[in-house]
Amino acid sequence: MYPSVKKVVPSEDYMLSIEFDNGEHGTLDMRPYLDFGVFQRLKDRDTFRRVRVPFDTIEWDSEIDLDPEFVYEKCQRISVNRKD
Repeated sequence: MYPSVKKVVPSEDYMLSIEFDNGEHGTLDMRPYLDFGVFQRLKDRDTFRRVRVPFDTIEWDSEIDLDPEFVYEKCQRISVNRKD
């Protein structure tokens, strides 16, 4: 089972900063997908910025969403160094 998306923050360069419910963080580059199917609509920056987390994954208007498994697998996870 894959972790759920807890928080998503879009940036101007079509990158998403993502926080998962297992404490991991990472970035997802959406640029490679913007020329395909419904994802072409996300080229509009206002549309891209309206990303949200409805349940356990990422969603935009017009029923554009990503599978949680895809998000987790494609996300470049960022290591967090903790001082204990």
